[in-house]
Amino acid sequence: MSTAAAATNVEASVSDFTADLRRLREEIGTMIVGQEEIVEGVLMCLLGGGHALLEGVPGRGKTMLVRTLAETIHATFSRVQFTPDLMPADIVGTNVIVEDQGGKRFEFQKGPIFANIVLADEINRATPKTQSALLEAMSEGSVTVAKQTYKLEKPFFVLATQNPREMEGTYPLPEAQLDRFFFKLVVEYPKKDALHTILDRTTADEVPQPKAVIAKERILEMRELVRKVPLARQIQDYAVRVVLATHPENPEATPLSKQFMRYGASPRGLQAIILAAKIRALLEGRYAVSIDDIRKVAPPALRHRLILNFEGEAEGVKADTIIAEILKSTKET
Repeated sequence: MSTAAAATNVEASVSDFTADLRRLREEIGTMIVGQEEIVEGVLMCLLGGGHALLEGVPGRGKTMLVRTLAETIHATFSRVQFTPDLMPADIVGTNVIVEDQGGKRFEFQKGPIFANIVLADEINRATPKTQSALLEAMSEGSVTVAKQTYKLEKPFFVLATQNPREMEGTYPLPEAQLDRFFFKLVVEYPKKDALHTILDRTTADEVPQPKAVIAKERILEMRELVRKVPLARQIQDYAVRVVLATHPENPEATPLSKQFMRYGASPRGLQAIILAAKIRALLEGRYAVSIDDIRKVAPPALRHRLILNFEGEAEGVKADTIIAEILKSTKET
């Protein structure tokens, strides 16, 4: 294939990617109002092959967003309401005794984890033992029960919601599980105009219904294109230095990192930054990543991966404040 033909193919692929994603965002927008950045972040997680963690008080449309996403890509959807008495078997499934002509035998009954899109609602209301039931599924795409491993159908996407930690009856997520989430997105209260639109759509005699605009197989194709986006070594080096600056013992660390950080972001955080930056480039019709892409996606990719020390916790230091200082002080070259 000639260079010109290859360039034409790339341009067509990027154009198709952008068009499909625009249709998806517009269809989700018929149900979700005033949360454009959250919708974009969730789609980045889906296309990056990761999972999303949404934080916000109840009633801000988190559950509606996940259900709408499943309907717009014609995927299977399940919801798990996390409560203190929820058990791991309630999520992954269990072996049950069934009777047939040959006698009794064990048969595996799949749990709600066996879906393309899984809503883990109020995940931090369950005990750490139950929260950990998601670890294998989120990182390996499989479930093991009684030494038998079951693969999950692709695409597999977990979108977990959690209430702020200060709320009564919540358990903090283990660091290992937090690290499995591609992004942590903070859902803010809608603005005045958005509230009017929400009321117009939800209290009228006709409530809009989303329709499928993309096949779930197309999501897998889009994921492949994301990984093919070229990344200049200079841009990659900038992302590496941003992540290193979150580690207090590293020479790249900023004053806030040295004072308030206990542990910095893991290599998974760096992977999330790179993949999300590639997706953002495609969103804007570009086939190359810029430093602005890195800066844009760094906060949601890192905020849940920064572990504060005692002083940082006591003074209520926000991870976003540390990330903002790092992005401001990290030089482009």
